[in-house]
Order: sequence, then structure tokens, then C-alpha cells
Amino acid sequence: MVTMQDVARRAGVTKQTVSNVVTGRIAVRPVTAARVRAAIDELGYVPNLVARSLATGSTRTVGLFVPTVGTAFYADLVEEAEDALDEHGHHLLLCTTRQNGDRARRHLAGLTSRSVDALLIAGDQDLSDHLPLLSEARFPVALCAWEADAPEQFPMVTVDYEEGGHLAGRHLRDLGHEHVAILASPAHTRRVEGFRRAFAETGRPLPDNAVHLAHEPSYHGGFDAAGTALAATPGVTALFATHDVLAVGALEAARVAGRSVPDDLSVVAYDDCPAGPSSRPALTSVVLPRRRMAREAVALLLDAAGGEEPLPRHRMLPPELVVRNSTGRARPGHAAPR
Repeated sequence: MVTMQDVARRAGVTKQTVSNVVTGRIAVRPVTAARVRAAIDELGYVPNLVARSLATGSTRTVGLFVPTVGTAFYADLVEEAEDALDEHGHHLLLCTTRQNGDRARRHLAGLTSRSVDALLIAGDQDLSDHLPLLSEARFPVALCAWEADAPEQFPMVTVDYEEGGHLAGRHLRDLGHEHVAILASPAHTRRVEGFRRAFAETGRPLPDNAVHLAHEPSYHGGFDAAGTALAATPGVTALFATHDVLAVGALEAARVAGRSVPDDLSVVAYDDCPAGPSSRPALTSVVLPRRRMAREAVALLLDAAGGEEPLPRHRMLPPELVVRNSTGRARPGHAAPR
């Protein structure tokens, strides 16, 4: 087995210098560090991470909680977090809650006894009630992509979800749409609030029955919710879906109902996942800076792990509306009267 001393002899440096390059704890001159890394590659040296963690008290491992990796939003977030951690010499330990509260609680309880240097929790699904488990954790904890009310004790990087809904509502309002329906997942209350605010600002608030809850966050959930909305209010001229996957289902529901998008029905989505731009027509959508959010959250968490106070503790990034082909001006006289 190749040892650290073997690498030191090949690179012509001391064993401590090799250790400094491997751990990244002490800066080494770039030329020297490059020589050490070349020797590591030539000899096939693999650091003993267990021994190193015992010696330094650090595993250079960061835990990451996400609800799922089955959506583009969280897949991108995980990839960017892993890249950012790798750039700083850290490893990623991934846990998924699968939208199961008991599973989330077990993972959180187990992680507090494992050797991680820090924990990043992305998404608030199934986790808000279990955060007290982390009150006595021996490592820093940070939150990312948190849509619900966030506990003040944890630093956080998130996005202004309510403003995203407001952007969508203002877009449809400016296109002349007055009779709209909202297709929503139950957890997306802030997106709905922002959308409603855009219409309330003009003195024409949306009625309570404008919201149609999707029975699941899926294509089928969007299809069924849109079908219900179009049947309940035939004169509706626009739909706002609080997730792109719901909007894709709504496009099919519109086709089945004989409604042309965007000629006599506009559709706005949220999250801008790959299905949106590739749908026909391409979906106008609220874009969330998920990769930037993940990278900033990792930086905030590593600052905390290094003993620095992350400032500001709560960072809120702005969303953006990307207008594509699924929205157009309301056709005069098409909507049914209130």
C-alpha cells in the first residue's frame, strides 16, 4: 500500500507538506502543491480518511437532505452542492426524505450521531416539525430552498417564492386576463398569495374558488385540476400552475377541452424544469435560481463550519419570469361575465 511518506519522497517534500495538500488545512505554494498531486496520481495514493478524521476531528463530509432526486429542481441542487463541496475538498452524504415524515425523522436522528462536519437541509417538505432534533447537533446546520416559515436559529439561503407568484399574476394581468384559475399543490401557499396579490392591487381580487388543488404533484394531478377548473368556469382565459409538472398536465387538459394555448387560454408555470421549455407550446414560467441558491448555501454552511458567523444569516434570492409561447393577450369578449 502506498503511504504518505512514499508520496513525500516522490515529490521531494516533507510528509507534513503532503498532509497539508491532502487536507487543505494549510496553504501550500501552488507549484509545490501541483508536484504533490502529480506524485499522488503517479503512485495511486489513496488517503486514509478514517485516520485523518481521527487526527483532525473532521471528516470533511457534509450531509444534504432533499425530499427527492426525482425532479430537475432537486437534481440540479444536489449536483451544484456536490460540485461546490468538492471544490473545497469536502464530500457529500445525501439523504432523501421521499416526502415521508417518519423517514425524515429517522434520518435526522441518525445523522446527529454520525461523523459529519455540517448539514444542509434543502426544501421544507416533511422536515419543519423535526428540526428540534437538531437543536443539540454538534455541527452547523443551514437551510436551503425553504418555502415555509424558517426557524431563526438556522442560517438560510432561499428564494422569494411569493414574489414569483406575483410576477406570474402581474404578467397575466398585464395581458388583460381577468378570469383566471390557479392549479396548486397544497404546500405552495406563498406562490398562490403572490399571484392573488397581483390582481388585488388593481382592485379586482380573485374569488376564493379560483384555486383548484392538485391531488398530487404530477402530470396527472395537473391534468385533473385543470379539467376541473375548465369545467367549473368555462370562461376562464388563463391558468397559473404552481409547478411546471402541473402545467404540463394542464396543457393536455386544455387540448382535451378544445381550448387552444395560447390563442384562447394562457398557461403560466413555476420552477422552469426541463419539461417546460420542451413542451408544446413552450411554457412561460417563473425561474428559480436553484444552482446559485445551492452554491451560496454551501458557502454559508462552510463559513459556519469554519467558525465564522455567516452574514447575512438569511438570504433571499429573486425569481425571474421567462416569457415563452404559452401566454398571450386575453381575447375580448371570450370570458364569461362574473
